[in-house]
Amino acid sequence: MDDVKAFQGPTLADLKGRILARLQADIGKEPEIAQADDWLVAAIMATREAVTQRWLESSRASYADGSKRVYYMSMEFLIGRMLRDTLQNLGLLDLLQQSLRELGADFDLVAALEPDAALGNGGLGRLAACFMDSMASLDIPAHGYGIRYRHGLFKQSIRNGEQVEHPETWLEEGNPWELPRPRRKFEVGFGGRVESQGDPKLAARWFPHEVLIAAAHDTPISGWKGTRVNTLRLWQARPQNPIDFALFNSGDHIGAQAGAARADAINRVLYPADANPAGQELRLRQQFFFVSASLQDILRRHLHTCPSVVTLHEKAAIQLNDTHPSIAIVELMRLLVDVHGVEWTKAWEITRKTCSYTNHTLLPEALESWHVGLMEYLLPRHMQIIYAINAGVIDEAHKTKTKREDFLRDVSLIDENNGKRVRMGQLAFAGSHSVNGVSALHSDLMKETVFGALNELYPGRINNKTNGVTPRRWVQQVNPGLTSLISGAIGRQFETDHSEIKLLESFARDASFGEAFAKVKHANKVRLAKVIAERTTIAVDPGAIFDVQIKRIHEYKRQLLGIVEAVALYLDIKANPNGAFVPRVKIFAGKAAASYWDAKMIIRLINDVGTIVNADPAVRDQLKVVFVPNYNVSLAEMIVPAANISEQISTAGMEASGTGNMKLSMNGALTVGTLDGANVEISEHVGLDNIYIFGLTAAEVAAKRKAGYNPDEAISKSVRLKAAIDAIASGVFSPGEPHRYLPLADKLRHSDWFLVTADFDAYCAALKKADALWQTPAKWTETSILNVARTGWFSSDRTIREYARDIWGINRQ
Repeated sequence: MDDVKAFQGPTLADLKGRILARLQADIGKEPEIAQADDWLVAAIMATREAVTQRWLESSRASYADGSKRVYYMSMEFLIGRMLRDTLQNLGLLDLLQQSLRELGADFDLVAALEPDAALGNGGLGRLAACFMDSMASLDIPAHGYGIRYRHGLFKQSIRNGEQVEHPETWLEEGNPWELPRPRRKFEVGFGGRVESQGDPKLAARWFPHEVLIAAAHDTPISGWKGTRVNTLRLWQARPQNPIDFALFNSGDHIGAQAGAARADAINRVLYPADANPAGQELRLRQQFFFVSASLQDILRRHLHTCPSVVTLHEKAAIQLNDTHPSIAIVELMRLLVDVHGVEWTKAWEITRKTCSYTNHTLLPEALESWHVGLMEYLLPRHMQIIYAINAGVIDEAHKTKTKREDFLRDVSLIDENNGKRVRMGQLAFAGSHSVNGVSALHSDLMKETVFGALNELYPGRINNKTNGVTPRRWVQQVNPGLTSLISGAIGRQFETDHSEIKLLESFARDASFGEAFAKVKHANKVRLAKVIAERTTIAVDPGAIFDVQIKRIHEYKRQLLGIVEAVALYLDIKANPNGAFVPRVKIFAGKAAASYWDAKMIIRLINDVGTIVNADPAVRDQLKVVFVPNYNVSLAEMIVPAANISEQISTAGMEASGTGNMKLSMNGALTVGTLDGANVEISEHVGLDNIYIFGLTAAEVAAKRKAGYNPDEAISKSVRLKAAIDAIASGVFSPGEPHRYLPLADKLRHSDWFLVTADFDAYCAALKKADALWQTPAKWTETSILNVARTGWFSSDRTIREYARDIWGINRQ
């Protein structure tokens, strides 16, 4: 945006005037009677007003210079609270704090009332939020596209140790950040019939049985120093007719609103349970709904400045964030061929050149597949197109010289072995010019495992783009004490270019800096201890090691390994009450999918272990086990700067990347982890002396599984492991129901797919090494500083520069 002047924010008087104007005109309150939530809405609206001019300038400049735009399609955008983040990016944080103070309001109390936007679950959504921030900061024109969920995933509470799901009502009081766009709406169809010319590659007419309206709601995403403001456009589904008057007047008042209810179901919940056919249909409806609306919007915008859709790939880069939006490949083909009259071969060329796909998992069940019958029922024209695309892929496969058995089966978009299902990951791969993994290990494993055959058919299409996180949010905002300390040592350039954080390395052995660094960490731990006490009633000692594992609860992420080790440590303390143990607080947080029984049982086990351990006077506070409920961005912002140890202990070869590992390391936590995902690259950057790597490698995991792993061998060799599993199985932590955890224990004893038992002793040894370092505070602090100084490469700005250069063909900076 060379033709746009630097962002000039409002003066103090202007900002105070805007806040008062919004308070009076939009909320109808005078300052004397305004409550904190009134001030929050007024502050957000005043901030949005300051952003809007730059928002308009950004759009105007993109149209004027014909910039290529990025369209980032994602089921999740876990943006969290926006007020402090936006103010910091615009350089208005101090000004707004002063404005509210002079108006008689406390900024911290006001900002704390902002709800987290319930638009995601975990790393996938937080990554999308970081990428949106970086694209705006790097002056890359971009739109994020998703769904305006009313309830998101769910709000988690813990009752009797168990996870309980509640609706997340973040939109109950409205969302002052967003701007509804009533004129920007598109029709999205489902079901019905198709009139074709016999050949699915020729234009056909689709007559949907049901048509919904997708209405746009826009949120501004501000870049650092207001470089650019991009748009997060979320779609809300509405019925064409909100009520059937004939049915209503006949007395069927509920049935008359069935169409509205079907539409609203799309907006309600992220990842509805799909254990039943209705849930599967809703998930596919959600995915197609937002993809179709987004593509129609993209083509509308393109035709506003270009005479034909055949140049779409020159002006648009569509990034599919994971497999969820992969139906975009088919919908774009339908729009090009059926609506815009583009010949099939040309349309396929345009689609491939426009679309690219980011894979986030090697778990086959997470790659998504849909029954052909469901696809034919819900999207009949699209199923025809899928068959035609698949025929082309198979034809290309026939032309190769491979002699690999089952090659055609493996490249096919249709899985014939499980009741005929459309493999959406395969579809996204076939229809994209670029397929990237999110860490070096993950990208290599993609070539060998889930996409081995397609990689052979389309060599060179897979590339790596290791994830990153925005340090503006995850260092500067969440850890102001550390930010101030660093800027005093090396200047403020690192705030704009996080690679400059490397200059901090020279302070790692500076005693006075180290002392100040340790004080900042302790202050963050004191703050977190208060939060833990408020949310769990558990008192923890900020002087103990804060050992943190915060992420989605899943067997492959191995929270079970963490809690089994805690049980073993508890038994050690009980057996030797006068022993010299390093005080430790094991902090867990995360949500389990509502229908994932084993993950929910792990949560219950963590809480049950905590109940026994935390109340046992023999432990003498040498061990505390805490599960903090309702993990979200705001809670992460409290935990990340306070952590001493970052647990990244997934079964090697199963975590695509991780981003929590980066956030925690950037804030000085020492990683205890397997060589999985981005842990590999973190270890390379911080050095093996400054990280605790343990356990089987991905290759060793694969070999053990192939050989038929027998957990009995590992259990019989480890006295501590056997004792811990026996204690769990026998009801030590569930005295009212002694067999509660027998299924979990039996899984460890007899199958243990995730190799908890195989890695247990190595994991315990890694934690003991960390304990030994903790007892030399100066050395611990030095190692912690080196982690901060050597993780500049994990900024999402670096990642986005690589996407722009290698995938999108955009060179802005």
